Amino acid sequence: MTFEELKPKVIDILTRKNHLREEKLLQLCHLLKDAIDYYDWVGFYFRNGKKEELVLGPYAGEPTDHTVIPFGKGICGQVAVSNQNFVVPDVSAQDNYIACSLTVKSEIVVPLFVNGENIGQIDIDSHVLDPFTENDERFLEFVNAEVAKLYNQ
Repeated sequence: MTFEELKPKVIDILTRKNHLREEKLLQLCHLLKDAIDYYDWVGFYFRNGKKEELVLGPYAGEPTDHTVIPFGKGICGQVAVSNQNFVVPDVSAQDNYIACSLTVKSEIVVPLFVNGENIGQIDIDSHVLDPFTENDERFLEFVNAEVAKLYNQ
C-alpha cells in the first residue's frame, strides 16, 4: 500500500468517535506495521511530564525492554534533544544506538510536535538495511501532524 493510500486510513483511525487516544495510537501502529513491509516495529515514545526522559507508549511489534529512555540516549533520546528527524540506514554504524533486537538493521524517528513543543516521537525499526527514504520522512511527518490533533482537543 502506498503512503498516499494510507493517509485516509490514518485519518479514519485518528478521527474515530468513542475510541480512547491510546486505542487510536495502537490501531495506527498496527496499520503502519501491517501495511508497510519494511516497518517491523512501530511505536510512540512520549516525554514523561517535565522529566528529561521518554516513556514507551502504544506500539506494534516485538516487546521491548526500552520502556524509559533518557534524553540524549539512543536514537530516540537524541531526537528528544535535537527536535529533528533521525534516519539511521545501518544501526550497527551508530555509536549511540540502543539495541532492541539483533534483527533490527535500521531505524527512523520523527518528532511529534503539539503547539510547537516536542511531546514525543514515532519510532520505526526495520529488519532491512537502508529502506527509509525522504518519502518515509514526509509520510511520518504527516502521521505526527494528524496525531498532534488528538492533543489539541
